[in-house]
Amino acid sequence: MHRWLLATLGVLMLAAPAAAQTAHVAIVVGLAGDPEHAELFQRWAATMVDGATKMGVTKEHLIYLAEKPEADPKRATGKSTKEEVVKAFGELATAGPDDLVFVILIGHGTFANNDAKFNLPGPDMTPADFAPLLAKLKSKNVVLVNTSSASGPFVDALAAPGRTIIAATRNGSERFATLFGGYFVDGLTGTEADADKNGRISVLEAFNFAKREVGVAYEREGIMVTEHPILSDNGEKTGTQTPSADGKQGRVASILTLGSATGEVLPADPKLRALYTERRELERRIEGLKLLKDSMEPAKYAAELERLATELALKTRQIRESEGKQP
Repeated sequence: MHRWLLATLGVLMLAAPAAAQTAHVAIVVGLAGDPEHAELFQRWAATMVDGATKMGVTKEHLIYLAEKPEADPKRATGKSTKEEVVKAFGELATAGPDDLVFVILIGHGTFANNDAKFNLPGPDMTPADFAPLLAKLKSKNVVLVNTSSASGPFVDALAAPGRTIIAATRNGSERFATLFGGYFVDGLTGTEADADKNGRISVLEAFNFAKREVGVAYEREGIMVTEHPILSDNGEKTGTQTPSADGKQGRVASILTLGSATGEVLPADPKLRALYTERRELERRIEGLKLLKDSMEPAKYAAELERLATELALKTRQIRESEGKQP
């Protein structure tokens, strides 16, 4: 009983700052490489910006660095060069010890000569580049999510007490484009990942949601999984693929959140709501398929894309027809 009480008090003390903290968010979208990836990465970033705003992150605490800021002038605050990333961390350094600092990297990564890189316009950034930037942060609640390929070494290099470091891959050898980022953003900013139904999506809930959806996507297309997301939130340099709220890793991530879950506002009519949900699932499947393109037979990819696009068009028509019948 005594041990249980001490453990419970410990969790409450750890969770207390998170409830009252101010959230500081930085979204960095690196090189897309082609228009297809550019569209997807911009969608993820826009969803993250809008979701964070709805959860109460104020404009002065929200940074969005884009490869092409002119493509989203209402949301983007600058270009995603190394110089601007350094400046962004200077702004994040104004966060207090109990505030939450949340950084998400969206894009592609590379790994060569034992060196992992996040690809940016101009010079790329390595874990060694991020290390001194993170060291200057006063916050004891730092989250860094690298959703790019070959991102595993970022966990090895940057894990430390007071930091939750997440990577889309378990090592630098997983070099294909990753699905993790899209699902993580959807999980963190929506309501589907709310496992405990408390109206707030924790970083751990978003991680577990994204990991599960990534597995489903690969299984659905019948191809080998080429990404295995990992998380470290206890300072250990080796991340785990199976964090949990009561495990060795995952406890801190389970209490860190940007705010109350909002999600997409769906119609009140049950049938119309179901159609909206089905359409969003089709959109996610198409998004995932595009990212898995390099891992698939060209003919299979083309056929599957055509099938899903047709289903999406029909679903959209159903929605329009149903909305037209609404009083």
